[in-house]
Amino acid sequence: MTAGIPVAVADPVGVTVDLVCRAEPALDRAVVAAAVAGVAGGRAKRRKLAQALVARPVVLTDGRSPAPRVMGDLLIALRKAGATVISPPACAGCGKELRTMQRRGQDWYCAVCGPQRERCGPCGNTRPVTFRDRDGHPRCGQCPPGDGRDPAAVIAEIVAAIDPQLPAEAVAGAVQAAAAQSGQRHRLAWALQDEPGLLTGAGARAPVPSVLRLIGRLRDAGASGIVPPPCPRCGRVIGLHRRIDGQWCCRNCVARSRFQPCTRCGAIQQVAVRDEHGRPLCPHCLITDPANLETCASCGRRRPVSVRSPDGPLCPACRPVKTMTCSICGREAACYLSKTTGQPWCEACKQRWARCSRCGNTDRVRGGSKTEPLCAACTRPDPGFWRTCPGCGQTGRIHAGRCARCTTRQRLRELLGSEGGIRPGLQALYHALATAERPATVEAWLNKSAGPAILRELAGGACKGRTATE
Repeated sequence: MTAGIPVAVADPVGVTVDLVCRAEPALDRAVVAAAVAGVAGGRAKRRKLAQALVARPVVLTDGRSPAPRVMGDLLIALRKAGATVISPPACAGCGKELRTMQRRGQDWYCAVCGPQRERCGPCGNTRPVTFRDRDGHPRCGQCPPGDGRDPAAVIAEIVAAIDPQLPAEAVAGAVQAAAAQSGQRHRLAWALQDEPGLLTGAGARAPVPSVLRLIGRLRDAGASGIVPPPCPRCGRVIGLHRRIDGQWCCRNCVARSRFQPCTRCGAIQQVAVRDEHGRPLCPHCLITDPANLETCASCGRRRPVSVRSPDGPLCPACRPVKTMTCSICGREAACYLSKTTGQPWCEACKQRWARCSRCGNTDRVRGGSKTEPLCAACTRPDPGFWRTCPGCGQTGRIHAGRCARCTTRQRLRELLGSEGGIRPGLQALYHALATAERPATVEAWLNKSAGPAILRELAGGACKGRTATE
C-alpha cells in the first residue's frame, strides 16, 4: 500500500529514530521517539525533519546549519535526554554550542551573533537594532524613537476625542492588551495620529495589526463611538485576518483570493500544499494522497484521517457521532446540531431538498418536519441572522458574498462567454446550468471537479465553429 512512497514520507518517525540511534547507539529507541514526538507534533513537521536528516545526517554530529528549526529543537532535546555523541546546535557565526537558538533564515545563531547590527541614525554607532523610528530607520537601545511623549497617552487622547464617555482606565487596559511592547505602542500611536478614522470604520486600512486588536478591546470595554471595520471584499463585520492589496480582509476572503486550479483534480480551491514540483494541490487531494493515508484504529483500513482518538487515527466512516432524535424526520440516528435551529438533525435530512411548505420554493431543508419541510429563510425568518445576496436579493446562508445561483452564473459567463455574451452554440447549455433547480450542486461541480476544464474545452470548440452537441 505504500509502494513508491519515499520512506521518509511513509514512516518519518522510524527514519529519524534509526538515524539518531545509528549515530548514538547508547540512546534507547523509545527515548528518541519521545524526543521526536515532543519537537515535531504534526505529520508535516515530522516529514520535514526526516527528509532533512536523510539529506544530511552529519548534522547530528556537527550541529551545523542550514537546517530546519525542528532539527535544532531535536538536537537540544536529545542532549537533554542524555546524548553525548549527538552535537548541540552550533552558532553559524562563531561556532559556539547552543542551548537556545536565534534564527535568521535557515541558520541558527547565539545571542551575540544573532541580532542584526545596523548604524543607528541619532548616535551613529553600529549596534543591534532595538527600535525603528517613524520612517523605518534603525535605532539602538540607547536612542528610543518618538518625541518623548508616552505613546499610550497619545492613543488615549485620540480615543477620548472619539468616545469621551469611555473611562481612562479602560482605554489604558485596551492599549496595553493590544500593544504589549513599547515598539508596538509607538507604531500604534503613529498610525492613529496619521489617520484617526481607523477607529471609526476605516480599520481595514490599518498599517499595523495592533489597530484591529485595539478596536476589539475598546468594543469589549463598552466603547460606542469605536466602529469595527467591515471586510472590504465581502462587507461582513467579522474578524479581519490578513492584508490583500493593502487592506485587511476576513479569513474567508483571504482563502478565496488564493484559489488556484488543483494540479490533480482541476478543482479551483485554496492551495493546501504544493507537490515536489511546486504545483498546487487542493485539500481533498492532500488528505486522499496515498502518502497521507493511515491505518484506521477501528476498521484497520488505510483511509484518510478524520479524527485522532486515544487509540489512534479514525477514518470518516468510523468517526464517532452522537446518536440523537432528528428534529426533522424523528429518527434515532447519528445527528449533528444545526446552526440554524440549534436542534439535532441527521445526515439524510442535512442533504434533503424539498419544496418549502411555507414559501413554495425548492431548496435545502433546514427545519420543519418531514411532511412540512421549511427552507432556511422560513425556518429562521429573523433578517439579522441571514445575509442578503447583493446580486439578486435572496436571503440565506451565503458564504462568498453572493448566493450560489449568482456565483454559478458568474462562473458560467467566465467559462462560456466572450465579449459579446455567451458564445453561439452554448446558450442552451448555459441556460440549463444557470437555471438548475439546485444551484449549489452546479457550484460544487464547478469548484470540486473537472467541470471547468470540460466547459473550457467546449467553449474552445465553439470558437472553432462546433456546437456543444458535437
